[in-house]
Amino acid sequence: MRKTIYQYVYSHNDEILNEWIELMRKEADERAIQTMSDHMFIKTSAEFVELVMSNFSESVEAFHDRAIEFSEKIVRLGWPLTMMTDGLRVFGQIVEDRMKKEGNIDHNSYVEFAAEINNWMFPMYKTITQAYTTSWERTVSLQKIALQELTAPLIPVFDKISVMPLIGTIDTERAKQIMENLLEGVVNHRAEVVLIDITGVPVVDTMVAHHIIQAAEAVRLVGAKCTIVGIRPEIAQTIVNLGINLEDVTTTSTLKKGVEQALTLTSRKIVEVQE
Repeated sequence: MRKTIYQYVYSHNDEILNEWIELMRKEADERAIQTMSDHMFIKTSAEFVELVMSNFSESVEAFHDRAIEFSEKIVRLGWPLTMMTDGLRVFGQIVEDRMKKEGNIDHNSYVEFAAEINNWMFPMYKTITQAYTTSWERTVSLQKIALQELTAPLIPVFDKISVMPLIGTIDTERAKQIMENLLEGVVNHRAEVVLIDITGVPVVDTMVAHHIIQAAEAVRLVGAKCTIVGIRPEIAQTIVNLGINLEDVTTTSTLKKGVEQALTLTSRKIVEVQE
């Protein structure tokens, strides 16, 4: 029966593919289909059907490698996992309905057919789900690393002066990233003054203040001066109420004042030029 199924699927590949595409257009999440052009959807669908068919002829290892490669592609395209699991279900149903209609299986041979189609499909569910999950986790991990780097950049604004704008909450993991980017940036940009701008940090509690003070201290240890800018009135009140000691840290209320102070520390100043 396995050989019969394979021969049927192989000889009716185009018809099965076209029917699969039509059914998936109706059943699939519209967002998944709208993420790509019609040409790309058809091309990717053909690759999926080819992947399913390859499970007949390839080794377990070879099929797993193909599943990983295909999963990485559809993760980038934005297809959800349900596109693959539903795709397998629809593929199996199409093969069953067509073989019944054309007399390839009857009441007597159906039990054998059902057992064989299940033996073919179920291992693929597991392999494809694992491959997709692995690809998704890897993509999310890479995106997380890239996002962490972007959320704590050290930007040179003048010669010897750099600014690190912080936006959002600061937890222990992000504080570690801030520290790494800060120290690497000070060395790479040869900064003498660093402004840590906390204007975009919504809440400054004891933990956040501790992380910021540690960062400022680390900057001083590598030979640069550090100023914390963006101390809003409510933040100042919170710091006082919590009893946080910022005596050893230079602070200003705005980035503008911080830049002016940094220019003074590097023996420069902003001068208005009259026409």
